[in-house]
Parts: sequence; C-alpha cells; structure tokens
Amino acid sequence: MATVVRAALVQATWTGDTESMIAKHEAHARAAAAQGAKVIGFQEVFNAPYFCQVQEPEHYRWAEPVPDGPTIRRMSALARETGMVIVVPVFEVERSGFYYNTAAVIDADGTVLGKYRKHHIPQVKGFWEKYYFKPGNLGWPVFDTAVGRIGVYICYDRHFPEGWRALGLAGAQLVYNPSATSRGLSAYLWQLEQPAAAVANEYFVAAINRVGQESYGDNDFYGTSYFVDPRGQFVGDTASDKEEELVVRDLDFAMIDEVRQQWAFYRDRRPDAYGDLVEP
Repeated sequence: MATVVRAALVQATWTGDTESMIAKHEAHARAAAAQGAKVIGFQEVFNAPYFCQVQEPEHYRWAEPVPDGPTIRRMSALARETGMVIVVPVFEVERSGFYYNTAAVIDADGTVLGKYRKHHIPQVKGFWEKYYFKPGNLGWPVFDTAVGRIGVYICYDRHFPEGWRALGLAGAQLVYNPSATSRGLSAYLWQLEQPAAAVANEYFVAAINRVGQESYGDNDFYGTSYFVDPRGQFVGDTASDKEEELVVRDLDFAMIDEVRQQWAFYRDRRPDAYGDLVEP
C-alpha cells in the first residue's frame, strides 16, 4: 500500500434536485480520478439540500436505504469505474420511523464496506436535526480500504472529542468529517476543532463544508474545506468560502507513525483514570 495517498473532497452548491446533484458529484469524482486521486469524500447529505433548516414532513422524501438505495448503488458503480474509495453521506431510512444521518464507505472495487451513523444530533435554530434523525447506533467503525484505514465523523459530531479518539484507537489514518455549517454560527471554530482533533489523535482529517445559501433557510454555508495533517497543519490551501470546489491533496501517511513516536500521546493515555468522564 502506498505511503502517499492522493485524496480529494468536494464542497458543493445545491443544484435544486437530486439527479443533477449526484451527476455533479460524479463529474467531480471523475475529475479527481483523472488527477490521480484514490479516495474522495462528499459533504453531509450530499444528494439533498440541507433541509434541516426547517421542520417539515415533506423532507423525509430525501431518505433512502443504505446500502440498497439508488444513490449508494450508483456510487458503487462510480467507485468501480474510477478505482477510488468514496465516502458517501446520505439521509438513511432503515425502516419506517427509523431515520439516520449516515455515511457509507465504498471501496475502490465498488464494495460497500459499511456505514457510520451520526451520533450527536443538534436541535437549534437552523439545524433542526432531531426532527429527522435518530442518534447513531453503530459505534465508530474504521474501514480497511484500498488506500488505508478510513473513518467518518459527521458535522456536529466534531464538537465532541470522544468519537475522534475512538476512531484513533481503532486505527484510523484518515477521518472524513462531512458537514453543513453556517457562517454566523461557528465559523471561528471551523479551523480550530478539526486541526486540534488531528493533533490530539495523530491522523489526517478531511473537513468538508457546504457552500452558499439554499432555499430552505438563511444559513450561509461558508465552504473553506480542507485537509489537515497529524501536526495540525493544513495540507495546501483551504477551499473558497464562496465557490464550489474540488480539493485534491497528497497525504503522507508515514507522518502518522512519525508523529506518534515523537509526541507519544497514545502511550501516555490514562484510560484507567477516565471512568468518571462517561458517568451520566
């Protein structure tokens, strides 16, 4: 397996319908593959608007099964075509009344390796997610892919250090963090939290945000997506804060062992002393 992995992410504007949104991401994926990328991730509920700005039952129509729904089947075909690992965030319906904010991880041969369900569900103005989603119940899986060990943590999850650490303990080398976060709410945290998580857990993070305003509210999604390394340094520039963008970067996974040997955070953990942290 290569030490240097060429990785990609997409921050996208909403097109107005699912078919054109998926087609746009397929085009970005093919462009990334043409640049040599071997893994790519999309933004939170990538094939839909960020409908959680409102609480309306009509928006359950965006939900589909994972892995047997049409979007994941289509993304599996795209993975086979491009030879890329793809991280695909969608609105999942498991069965009637059971809905999750989910990301499927698809290997480079089109195999759906599994899925992550968002654990922490916000319920504040402009982010009425408890109306739609149950909390995730699949733990923090890390997937063995053609490019290495990939984990996922979704949007609001990023404010909670426990999941970041669980992914590190499970051996994640790269964690995709698909998001939909707006300029007025927490923009100053955007370039603070994920780099801090990358440092604390000594792996790479791909932070993906939507960009632009959409029809269901006044949230101004500010893009500025990026890759950050285990030292907390951006890998290349951050993306635009106003325009759609495909970001492709080379990630040297050899840095993970280098940093873990130098800083030794995993050696010096004290799980024997942390019991009170998980008491209700």
